[in-house]
Amino acid sequence: MQVVFVAGVAGFIGSRVAEMLLEQGNRVIGIDNLNDYYDRRLKLWRLDALEQYFRFTFFQADIEDFASLRAIFRDYQPTAVINEAARISVCNSRENPYAYFATNAGGTLNLLELCRQCCTPKFVLASTSLLCGEQEIPCAGEQPQPESTSLSPYAASKKVAESLAHAYHHLYSLDVSVLRYFTVYGPAGRPDMEVLRFVRRIRSGTPLQIHGDPATSRDFVYIEDVAGGTVAALQPVGYEIINLGSNSTHRLSELIKLIELYTGRSSVGHNCLKSGVGMQESRASIRKARAILGWKPVVSLEEGVQITVDWCLNNWDWLKNLRF
Repeated sequence: MQVVFVAGVAGFIGSRVAEMLLEQGNRVIGIDNLNDYYDRRLKLWRLDALEQYFRFTFFQADIEDFASLRAIFRDYQPTAVINEAARISVCNSRENPYAYFATNAGGTLNLLELCRQCCTPKFVLASTSLLCGEQEIPCAGEQPQPESTSLSPYAASKKVAESLAHAYHHLYSLDVSVLRYFTVYGPAGRPDMEVLRFVRRIRSGTPLQIHGDPATSRDFVYIEDVAGGTVAALQPVGYEIINLGSNSTHRLSELIKLIELYTGRSSVGHNCLKSGVGMQESRASIRKARAILGWKPVVSLEEGVQITVDWCLNNWDWLKNLRF
């Protein structure tokens, strides 16, 4: 049994990672500041599912608060840290870049320093496919010092976090897995991401808002696959940057057609918005995930979207009232 500290445990990916760890018999110490970037009721729904496990302990705390983190580390002596806590919006990062660096870079530094002080040997950092920039497709971009250019304060803050993690590996032999997630979707997902937004608007009969245009392509990867890859990344690797994606690309128009099929409803038009991401297509090279973690995605887009739509429809009575 490991004692795993999961930051951002009420978030979309963090909650499923924590649940998978608990299902495997591990102890999970989870923290989350439960901010209101999106409706807290969704975060509380995820947290309520975790509270059913007796090996789960939760603290409402912020990774920017070093004193609170230090007290938790002192009391529970985690054997590994998974940092899923982050400010996440590309667009919002342009409005408030200081907050993004305080959380994504400064908060990561707090956790790394506590790993050093408390002799916690393993650190897993959730990073972003946006650091692939405009490299060739499929994106490899898995070098310790990637040559990609950050296109937003959000991406830049994640790049700093990766560099800090590399420094702690180099200086203190901390074992670090950096995971660059591509477009993650699934039940109880983030309401600002395409799948839940599209389900809600198609179900409600309102026009879709598309960041980019219907021809924009994404590497969609299902939450269960991503959580499994994240747990697998707890194994010793030295220092590695590893993509977690599906190694395939689908246009947003394909996604919309699948949601229409599984909801039994047609969309009523769409508005194209400036994406702010600067990437027309994303697709991950998962060579290192296969070789190092023994990982590959198993859930197809068709299967994953159907499961997600079914979850939305089964929870529609409360989901429809969320602030998206």
